[in-house]
Amino acid sequence: MDKKIKIAIDISPTQDGNAVRGVGYYTSNLVSALQKEIKNNPDYKNYQIDLIKNINDLLSTTYNLIHYPYFDPFKTTLPKKTEIPTIVTVHDLIPIQFKSHFPVGIKGNIKWLLQKKRLLKVDKILTVSHYSKNIINRITKYKLNDIFVTYLAADKNFKVSSDSKKLKEIKDKYKLPSKFILFIGDINWNKNIPTLVKTCSKLNYPLVIVGSAATKKDVPNHPWTQDLLWLQSQKSSNLIFTGFVPDEELPFIYNLATVYCQPSFAEGFGLPLIQAMQSGCPVAYSQDSCLDEIMDSNGLKFDPHSPKKLEKVLKKFWNNQNIRQKYAKLGLIRAKNFNWQNTALQTLTLYNLVLSNEK
Repeated sequence: MDKKIKIAIDISPTQDGNAVRGVGYYTSNLVSALQKEIKNNPDYKNYQIDLIKNINDLLSTTYNLIHYPYFDPFKTTLPKKTEIPTIVTVHDLIPIQFKSHFPVGIKGNIKWLLQKKRLLKVDKILTVSHYSKNIINRITKYKLNDIFVTYLAADKNFKVSSDSKKLKEIKDKYKLPSKFILFIGDINWNKNIPTLVKTCSKLNYPLVIVGSAATKKDVPNHPWTQDLLWLQSQKSSNLIFTGFVPDEELPFIYNLATVYCQPSFAEGFGLPLIQAMQSGCPVAYSQDSCLDEIMDSNGLKFDPHSPKKLEKVLKKFWNNQNIRQKYAKLGLIRAKNFNWQNTALQTLTLYNLVLSNEK
């Protein structure tokens, strides 16, 4: 009988505040897809994946490989040294890339230097877009050939819905207008939300912002929170905050939207783009960072630094049903390129590569 190949995956991101954020989403979906592949794919029948909630557990057990599915530049989450081959997923380095918008002080900078030093010692890095791959290489000088890209995917419940009763129920629950621009996500500087809000206000288009970030209470006055504080100060009947929306209701909001808009200056991936496309919602998106890589021109793009260009794209979608239908159809086709089985297989291929180098 072949010897078991034991792989440890640190799932601590799913235990804390990251559980509903991108890192927790990636970790839980990747783990689920990996376990399914190991169970059903004879090529990986000898693999055993252990999910580690407490990092100290790694010290007491022997593993062939450790995968950290997250990287925090400002917390010392990586060990000083490990004899075990190690892979780390770095989703993005936006706070390092745009330091003036994300100041961290002396302590934060010291932790970043420690984390960077430790990151340079790991065997391989995984990331979620070619854009992120190039940024990680540029900032850390980690070898480009040892950084591997695996895309994320949307859940299968994101799809076109013909359930008119449920659509009406969601529309009424969140007091959604018959036509609206949609944005889903955090409110950080890189999301470029003030430009979107001002443009929608000028055009008199309702803007629906989904997520718990926009409705946070007692937000501290900090350089990282300036866009959020600004957003919460805006008073407009055309600006609608839904607050947190459960996963099972999100696809219906995409279905109801006239257009989904991602106006970001920078993203590591851009999961809402996939969710929107899969739900048959046409997408307007920033031409910067990884977003065109994800969309591959299956939506309408604009310069995020130009409110006039954003305005032009939104007007095109708003006033022309044929354009909306065209990009909804193109998006549905494009979205098929992203699925968790592919992500799992690519991740397992990387595990194999690292393990074969150890023999």
